[in-house]
Amino acid sequence: MIRLIVLLLLGYFVVRAVWRLVHGIAEGLSGARDPKSPSAVALARDPVCGTYVVPSRALTSGSGNDLRFFCSERCRQAWVKR
Repeated sequence: MIRLIVLLLLGYFVVRAVWRLVHGIAEGLSGARDPKSPSAVALARDPVCGTYVVPSRALTSGSGNDLRFFCSERCRQAWVKR
């Protein structure tokens, strides 16, 4: 009895894995893209530690061409002190 249950579970997982594989291949061949995928965002590099940050969420210092983006207040303070 236990052997039958184990075989049924194993069969279920094998069929499910094959179904997901075939579905993924068919979706890839269709060329359809996920409409929810995020668009690319240009990143800015923190001049102190080198971390890349999203400009809209980063701390800033300066203005115009001298605008710098920072990952944290600590990096911004280190830049101001130099």
